[in-house]
Amino acid sequence: MARDAEATRQRILKAAEEEFASHGIAGARVDRIADEALANKAMLYRYFGSKEQLFDEVFSRRVVAVVEETEFDALDLPAYAARAFDLYQKDPNVLRLTNWYILERGQAADLETLVASHQEKLSRIESAQKAGNLRSDLTPIELLASVRALAMTWHTLTPEMARSKLPSLKRRRETIMENVRRLVS
Repeated sequence: MARDAEATRQRILKAAEEEFASHGIAGARVDRIADEALANKAMLYRYFGSKEQLFDEVFSRRVVAVVEETEFDALDLPAYAARAFDLYQKDPNVLRLTNWYILERGQAADLETLVASHQEKLSRIESAQKAGNLRSDLTPIELLASVRALAMTWHTLTPEMARSKLPSLKRRRETIMENVRRLVS
């Protein structure tokens, strides 16, 4: 019986990720999530409490996956940015969920997984700065925000810009790495 409950929970999370990535929190519909997960709405609320809590669970799981897939090395921020770029390319839901989180939950939520992830990165950057391995005229948050923005650059183009003749995927990745290299040196 517990296995069935866990399988239902996993189906709900999978369906919810797609629904939230496509529609955000406000536009997501619990009945669509339940239908896609082959579950009923009552189970969804039983497992997650509310639509917002369900989103937070989905987003927290993605944060953990991103941390695991984009190993952070404060001494090699260009490679970190490239790994993040690769992840956004491979899994557009990561960036979509991040944008929905910022727009709809950023002020209300305080996800422990996100806080811990950022604190760890900022601490590593600060240590690298103190050791003289990274420029210190920018604060750790200034460096991290800039590196993240560069990693997202090609995935946040307006539709009009995205219809332009873009450089190859390889060149876009190289451009990110070169810009981060310039930023941190």
